[in-house]
Amino acid sequence: MTSPRTLLSAWNLHPKKQLGQHFLSDPSTAEMITARSGIVSEDIVLEIGAGLGALTIPLAHAAKKVYAVDTDSQIIELLKTELVANSISNVVLIKENILKVNIERLAKEAGRRPIVIGNLPYNISSQILVQLIKSRSIVSRAIFMLQKELSRRITAKPCCRDYGRLTVMLQYCADIKKIADIKAHQFFPKPKVDSEVLEINFKTAMKYPARDEAFFFKVIKAAFGQRRKTLRNALAGSELHLDTSTAQRVLENAGIEPSRRAETLTVSEFVDLSNVFEMQPFEKNQTG
Repeated sequence: MTSPRTLLSAWNLHPKKQLGQHFLSDPSTAEMITARSGIVSEDIVLEIGAGLGALTIPLAHAAKKVYAVDTDSQIIELLKTELVANSISNVVLIKENILKVNIERLAKEAGRRPIVIGNLPYNISSQILVQLIKSRSIVSRAIFMLQKELSRRITAKPCCRDYGRLTVMLQYCADIKKIADIKAHQFFPKPKVDSEVLEINFKTAMKYPARDEAFFFKVIKAAFGQRRKTLRNALAGSELHLDTSTAQRVLENAGIEPSRRAETLTVSEFVDLSNVFEMQPFEKNQTG
């Protein structure tokens, strides 16, 4: 593996800060991530942010096929030459914003649910994760390198500052485990913080299923929209369009003290709250 600094210099390119480009520079780390991801020869991989191919190349050696997505046309051209130099022919390069990629069509083309892997750019990490949650029926699982700040948010427990909307959404539908720590010096350019690699395994059956999942996600968003307020006031001041007395009644019917705050609720309590709305059509209809 040629170092990112050398490759970029040879092509007269520079990392683009606006794209959050930090390229993995340690080949042993890329091999370790691939091995711990458990990729086998029948697997189809969708790689987010292929970059210079640090992960793409070992993934291609392990998997049947890799769909490698990147938004940077210059980087795509560079990666093409790296793939040819390494005699790799099972990678399909896609120049596109991952948020615009039709994962369902890709899965149908491949004939198999893909495993999604990538070093997520910090500026759109949350958007990617939300999109993935909504598309989880057509993917197998996900392995992501994330800055520690986001990793802490995803794995947080109730009653702590990091616990939020994304935490509840992911923990509702997936089991999450850390599979590696990645130090900042293993990237070029060096980011300000270390990263972690998380494996996200989507559940085939929820222990506490929401009756209306789309509405469940709206309830979570509303509760954390004004997280310093009590749940009663946060819900009443949200896009759910409840008045304070209705918010109080719904919370009480769900067995939740209205003076609590969003970060104190467990995932199952959020499900209970959403399901109570389902049993009270008048209140839910006020959400528009």
